Amino acid sequence: MVLMALDHSRSFFHSGAFVNDPTDLATTTTIIFFTRFVTHFCAPVFVFLAGTSAFLYGSKKTIAVLFKFLITRGLWLIFVEIAIMSFLWFFNIYYNTIMLQVIWAIGISMMVLGILIYLPQKAILVLALLLIAGHNLLDGITMEGKSFASVFWYILHQYSLIEFSENFVMIVGYPVLPWIGVMALGYCFGGFYATDFDVSMRKKWLLRLGLGAIVLFFILRSINVYGDLVPWTIQKNTTFTVLSFLNVTKYPPSLSFLLVTLGPALLFLYATETIKNKFTYFFLVFGRVPFFYYILHVLFLHLFALLGLLITGGDWKIMILTGNVFTSGVLASYGYPLWVAYLIWICIVLLLYPLSKKYMTYKANNKGKWWLSYL
Repeated sequence: MVLMALDHSRSFFHSGAFVNDPTDLATTTTIIFFTRFVTHFCAPVFVFLAGTSAFLYGSKKTIAVLFKFLITRGLWLIFVEIAIMSFLWFFNIYYNTIMLQVIWAIGISMMVLGILIYLPQKAILVLALLLIAGHNLLDGITMEGKSFASVFWYILHQYSLIEFSENFVMIVGYPVLPWIGVMALGYCFGGFYATDFDVSMRKKWLLRLGLGAIVLFFILRSINVYGDLVPWTIQKNTTFTVLSFLNVTKYPPSLSFLLVTLGPALLFLYATETIKNKFTYFFLVFGRVPFFYYILHVLFLHLFALLGLLITGGDWKIMILTGNVFTSGVLASYGYPLWVAYLIWICIVLLLYPLSKKYMTYKANNKGKWWLSYL
């Protein structure tokens, strides 16, 4: 949750972030690349652990109750992405641009998982692995235009910006096919955290799976034939060649991307299994109210960006991110040095900590209120 805010702080505040890709080796720098790369862990861990949470929730409920929860929560998240997050990202009251990102992907994946839970867990595991390991076989299939078939394919497996008209654009940032696999795998992973599962055995599996994923990443990436949409290439120097090797595809998440993010995440779980102190509690607060934190951090970042323009004498209206603003080129000259983005990131995290903690306490003291599980 904290790393995610870093990437979004960079997006709203770093000079040129609205028009430049931080992983484009032709324009990026090492520090900009890694500022982006470390945040790659966020989305796959969110989706994976959402599946784990579903398993743990379902272990105390009937399968019918879990099905209802996953379907209704999935629909709610899709609504939030379209109706709330699209506004918070753009501040455009006309909703000319709808952006389908991680909240949307979690929502769709939850709804599909709601159906999959009726299958034997081994079947869910096999399907999850097939989606994660095999979806790159579909990379060669690309569609164009805005026909039903094209839009359906964009939603499944192709990042796309769809111009339905001059006044309405939809960005499919998170094609859902591999994310469904990630959530289903996280659901199967939940068995490691069942109350009767041996802790020492869990740690052994976390270590094996984490190391195995990382080793497989290096093998696949070294062979450079399968596992990512874009092969790595020799660059102008060793540093940029390493960046090319690490520059894996997120939209949709390639097999290599998921191996290099989920592998270290499993090792992190292994290393922190028994660590509990004030430092870990600080981060635990955000983890217990992730949805609340997610919505607020985007709102605050966008408001701060607007306020920054007012303070510096800039035109605050460019933070009303309409299509005209993007096409005018004005955003190319907007932004601040990277250290400002880091400073804003720290401020946002510290600002949201007491709010998140208060809401966490409220949720803990009001477990009987069913609607809190949707927030």
